[in-house]
Amino acid sequence: MRKIGLAIAGALTTSVVAAGLSTAVAGAAPTTCTGTLASGEYKKLFVPAGATCDGTNANIDVRGGVSVGAGATFVLGSEEGTGGGTIRGGIRANAPGSLQLHFANVYGGVRMLGGNGFFSTVEDNNIHGGAKIDGYSGFWLGFIRNTVHGSVKLNNNQMDDPDANEFVTNVIHGNLVCHNNSPAPQVGDSEGLPNVVSGQKVDQCAGL
Repeated sequence: MRKIGLAIAGALTTSVVAAGLSTAVAGAAPTTCTGTLASGEYKKLFVPAGATCDGTNANIDVRGGVSVGAGATFVLGSEEGTGGGTIRGGIRANAPGSLQLHFANVYGGVRMLGGNGFFSTVEDNNIHGGAKIDGYSGFWLGFIRNTVHGSVKLNNNQMDDPDANEFVTNVIHGNLVCHNNSPAPQVGDSEGLPNVVSGQKVDQCAGL
């Protein structure tokens, strides 16, 4: 189910980019990204409300963080191993449509609050400063194969797919806290492994 969902969402993103959105390019000033994200160095990245910033194939170095607006989509890398990079200053997504983060080194944590979209996923990243995903709704959500320095809080995420909320195979130097997610966090079809947590596994993630 997850693979099908990713393919559908990828096709939708491609169609939006092809429709003529502008391309973000590297520079010294803060960059507004609407369209295809070019590889390079950035002071800051901002994805405005409702826009798509597609960095599937981009390798980036961001010094001042990434901000994702309401209903917007930010994609960096892919589960096939394309793209990625380093983001200093963290990632802040407020009511996004989708956050898709792969193979990134993030300093300053990942925060996604609210939002509604087809899917979001945080996979194969090295995150310093903890991670929080709270109040997202849609079809599918994953938090998989990340190494996190700091606690992880995955709460109040309401998904339509019974295979959703796959929170597995993470190494967490802190606590793993999961409250009020539907469906309850699970391995799903990811064939994932139990999370390795130095602190406590709390509530819905106690046995995961």
